[in-house]
Amino acid sequence: MNRLFELYKTHFGAYPQKAEKIAAAGSNRQYFRLSGEAGNAVGTIGTSAEENRAFIGLARYFRSHRQPVPEVYAVSGDGMCYLQQDLGALSLYDALKNGRAAGNYSEEEKALLRRVVQLLPAFQTCDGGLDYSVCPIAAFDRESVFFDLNYFKYCFLKPSGADFDERSLERAFEQFATDLCSERLAGFMYRDFQARNIMLAGGEPYFIDFQGGRRGPLYYDLASFLWQASARYGSDLRRELAEVYYAELHALRNDIPSRETFMSRLKTFALFRTLQVLGAYGFRGWYERKAYFTSSIPAAIANLRELLNSSACNEGYLCEVLEKLTSLPAFLPKAKSTKLSVRIMSFAYKNGIPGDSSGNGGGYVFDCRAANNPGRYPEFRTMTGRDEPVIRFIEDDGELPRFLENIYPIAEAHVARWLERGFTDLLICFGCTGGRHRSVYAAEHLARRLNEKFGVEIKLCHREQGIETVLPAAQGEGR
Repeated sequence: MNRLFELYKTHFGAYPQKAEKIAAAGSNRQYFRLSGEAGNAVGTIGTSAEENRAFIGLARYFRSHRQPVPEVYAVSGDGMCYLQQDLGALSLYDALKNGRAAGNYSEEEKALLRRVVQLLPAFQTCDGGLDYSVCPIAAFDRESVFFDLNYFKYCFLKPSGADFDERSLERAFEQFATDLCSERLAGFMYRDFQARNIMLAGGEPYFIDFQGGRRGPLYYDLASFLWQASARYGSDLRRELAEVYYAELHALRNDIPSRETFMSRLKTFALFRTLQVLGAYGFRGWYERKAYFTSSIPAAIANLRELLNSSACNEGYLCEVLEKLTSLPAFLPKAKSTKLSVRIMSFAYKNGIPGDSSGNGGGYVFDCRAANNPGRYPEFRTMTGRDEPVIRFIEDDGELPRFLENIYPIAEAHVARWLERGFTDLLICFGCTGGRHRSVYAAEHLARRLNEKFGVEIKLCHREQGIETVLPAAQGEGR
């Protein structure tokens, strides 16, 4: 720590007034946020001189080429400590937590993802003057491929209990390695390009932790990012982001393959990256007993299952072994044993907001009174939001349907998360002046939508009319 203080003084002219340790997820390096009147910086104490040398050399190279990496301020004489630009505490992973939890990313979150993917090709392809000897491993080659494949075999496949023939698998690995190493679309391969290694400072992404980089196939980093196990991007969003990357790369290089070939090769590297990640999860989770890595295994297996279904694997015996692995009872998707019941209620504000009889508290109350009120028109006063003339009026007017379009994503994300967590009760209420028209219409439409989309039981109550209806859960949903 004293050496970091001295580095800070060397750069800023005074000692820091405060030092705060920063949690490191999977790294053995120690990070400290040093702050004072002169400025802020992140001090790093490394355990590997080789890794430190790689990070410092690469950071300085990319910084000189105007790439989004932190500036290195000062380095200790032995290279074991260094001071770098403080990019704040917000990572892309943290910024996407709501979309990740819901499994449904907002437009703002998608814009962030597109921005990151747009920056990646220039970062990978500005390596014309890069001295790769600074990297611990200079190039993606058969040796490094086999290291990752054997990492998967010994740290995950064997401990999982999956049955396989050692010699046949080695031959499949040979074929897979030949295929991977034949790729000529190459540049700087970050190797661990994922949301935790991207910081957001001033709203702009910055790349960190690239000390494991080397020259290699460009596909690998995009695959690492799009198939990050915990991200839950979904196939449609992955496809959209891959298209963004392809367009940016196409503008920078004239040697890229057709879109169809590119997307096919991307999945091949996604398969390889997924095996490497499972090896890491097995070692860090099962052997080192780090809970975060163990809890990430189901998501990685889900990615593997999806890749197998999309014909990403072309090596016969390897496909066979991976199919067996994803079919092991421990890795089969678990049906939800609890049953979620969503209670949706309409009410009149003049009679008070409904209480929550479940004892859980919470839920949602939406105020429909901003929309045009059918109750102000004599012909609708004796009707409710269930009657066809009122429905036509509301839909022709358009205010309430537009209001509901904002509510649907919130309610759907909440139901999806409640199902995932095994919760049993959710209350959603709609209020209006008399509890007859707008609130009834809104409650009816959300009830049908959630019942059709998720197959969950809906208990629909129109409090002011004393009407209660149950939309039953879909058969065989296991929810």
